[in-house]
Amino acid sequence: MYGLYDRQGILRFVDSDKEACIAYAELFELESTNYCLMDLAENINKVENISLDQNQAKNNN
Repeated sequence: MYGLYDRQGILRFVDSDKEACIAYAELFELESTNYCLMDLAENINKVENISLDQNQAKNNN
């Protein structure tokens, strides 16, 4: 899975195909110096380890 982030770090597009992300950037005329393409598959384990119940308890206090 790939994610296309703009220069401000905002996730613009997610797709399993790297070329689709690049096509999206070209469609909106984003220059390659204005976006970052990241492989999100290696980050999935980090997301799965987050406990939402613990985060909600901290926010409620």
